[in-house]
Amino acid sequence: MGMGLNVPIRLEAHMNRRDFMRMVTVLGGATAAASLLPAQAQTQAKAKVALVKTSDRAAGTLRAIELLGIAPARGERVLLKPNFNSADPAPGSTHNDMLKAMVQSLQGMGAKAITVADRSGMGDTRRVMEQKGIFALGKQMGFETVVFDELAEADWAIVKSGDQHWSRGFAVPKLLLDSACVAQACALKTHRFGGHFTLSLKNSVGLAAKQTMRGGYNYMNELHGSRYQRHMVAEINQSYAPALIVMDGVEAFTTGGPDKGKLVKSEVVLASADRIAIDAVGVAILRMFGTTPQVSTGKIFEQAQLARAVELDLGVSASSQIELVTGDPASADYAKQVRALLDV
Repeated sequence: MGMGLNVPIRLEAHMNRRDFMRMVTVLGGATAAASLLPAQAQTQAKAKVALVKTSDRAAGTLRAIELLGIAPARGERVLLKPNFNSADPAPGSTHNDMLKAMVQSLQGMGAKAITVADRSGMGDTRRVMEQKGIFALGKQMGFETVVFDELAEADWAIVKSGDQHWSRGFAVPKLLLDSACVAQACALKTHRFGGHFTLSLKNSVGLAAKQTMRGGYNYMNELHGSRYQRHMVAEINQSYAPALIVMDGVEAFTTGGPDKGKLVKSEVVLASADRIAIDAVGVAILRMFGTTPQVSTGKIFEQAQLARAVELDLGVSASSQIELVTGDPASADYAKQVRALLDV
């Protein structure tokens, strides 16, 4: 990546695609421009969310991806971002069965290479990945692993726009900006530390640095100390556009979270390429099972994470733009319940 990414990249709200591409190409290359572009250029009129009612994570993951009918990993180097905030059992962290199924699916699409990478918030990332057996799994399945906390300062880029709630912008790995295909494995759960819920948008916090150097500015202290925390979560997502998101809702936390909480058997796996769409469906499912007052209150698209993401053109802007895709009667019945809550 070009040295220009060591300076803030400003994404002005009024800037069109052509001007933005020209600016970022000068600063850091066309690859960065593709990753940092606001997502309105990629948003379709309808966003598909595949829904599979299942208690089998691996089979549900493979089926949900199949229902989407996309193969974004073909010929690409894939960055796969799990939820390794801690080593707690799913939904506290990404279940290894789901991770393996995603890797298998991406390899089946023809991925050139896959890198599984994360930064833990509640634990030491390397220790979390060791406890979960990720390094051994990588050797077994042929994927690479990266611990974001261990990257050098030169391996991070500062992303800043004029209307962010981040005082200094935020830092993301250049590996993210260089990845043509980014996939996410997220969970279905609430968040007791101010996020309200942690689905795909919130999972992106693990892509941002706590600090880019020892003793440097602590971006996460700013995030968790701000009354605009949920807005800032959405803003991190300006830095990239996912090609594939899979949400494990076989079990969910309807209160507490992100590590521990009230556990329910929600028996669903979701897949989409649209963060707002899949998170809106996730919130609807949390409401189906009875959740916190914060997550239950108001219209789904008025939730702060989603509302800010809509302002940033990161995906769909209304429930009417979400198409629920199923492949069997049980999943179709489940989707009807979700649709009823989405449209309230």
